[in-house]
Amino acid sequence: MMWVAVAVSAAGCYLLKLAGLSVPSRVLERPVVERIADLIPVALLSALVAVQVMARGHELVIDARALGIVVAVVLLLVRAPFLVVVFGAALAAALVRLL
Repeated sequence: MMWVAVAVSAAGCYLLKLAGLSVPSRVLERPVVERIADLIPVALLSALVAVQVMARGHELVIDARALGIVVAVVLLLVRAPFLVVVFGAALAAALVRLL
């Protein structure tokens, strides 16, 4: 039964990819479509990060991870390099957990 679910999921993913490739280029060249296409991955990634940071099961949780996200946002706003952002957020969360 599990292999049926895997096969159906694989077929669905393939058909979704095929549908995206069949969109006419004149539709994709519109400025509004280009702007939206540029912002969709950012919105999806932000939503995934928010769910991972702020949820434990079905509960909303504010803990050291939330401070790590705040530190990461501040470092991104001052245009720090990516590794500095990652290590700064991890360090902030670790220090709060240590205390």
